[in-house]
This record gives sequence, C-alpha cells and structure tokens, in this order.
Amino acid sequence: MLLNSSATSLAISLEFAKKKWGFKLKKIERPIYVRNIDGIFNKEWSIKHTVEVNILYKRYRKKTEINMTGEQKWNIILGMSWLVCHNTEINWIIEEVRMMRCPEECKRR
Repeated sequence: MLLNSSATSLAISLEFAKKKWGFKLKKIERPIYVRNIDGIFNKEWSIKHTVEVNILYKRYRKKTEINMTGEQKWNIILGMSWLVCHNTEINWIIEEVRMMRCPEECKRR
C-alpha cells in the first residue's frame, strides 16, 4: 500500500483487484478521467469501476469504495482523502503511521 498526498483519492490497480483478490467490480455511470502529476490528462486510462474493500490497519477497519485504475506498478494508493479523514501522523524515523482522528465508521478490532 502506498500513501500518496498528491493523489486526491483512493485507488486500486486492476490487476491486483481482479487477479489477486477477485473483487466484484461496480461500474460507475461516467468514467473519471485521470490527470498525470504534470496536470495533463492520461490518455491511456480512465476510472470506469470501483470496488468495495475493508481497509485494515492495526486495530482499525473501515469499509470503503476504491477507484480502480489500469495496470500499475503499485497495488493500492491511499490518497489525500484518506489521509485527511484520519488526520494521519507519519513518523518517518520510526516508520509509524498513527491515525489521530478516525470517523465513526472506523471500527476498532
């Protein structure tokens, strides 16, 4: 899983979702066109499906929908929407992520 503050939402790669986990795809009404880091639209792919997943981290669990993208080198990106929602605190020295404010829908295990 990749934490990425420049990504605006959560994303999962098509290959990881279908081959590794067999998630059921949910088709969205209108494709979401994705921009590259330089702001230009990516001509190769758009988001056409989402999948519902449980994100598990330490004692927390949250069911959420994630946008599915084309084949990527990464499996899952937790973008800015997730980082803000949980008010994450990242300690790079000890390699720890703390969720400082979880919403009600996050359940402690």
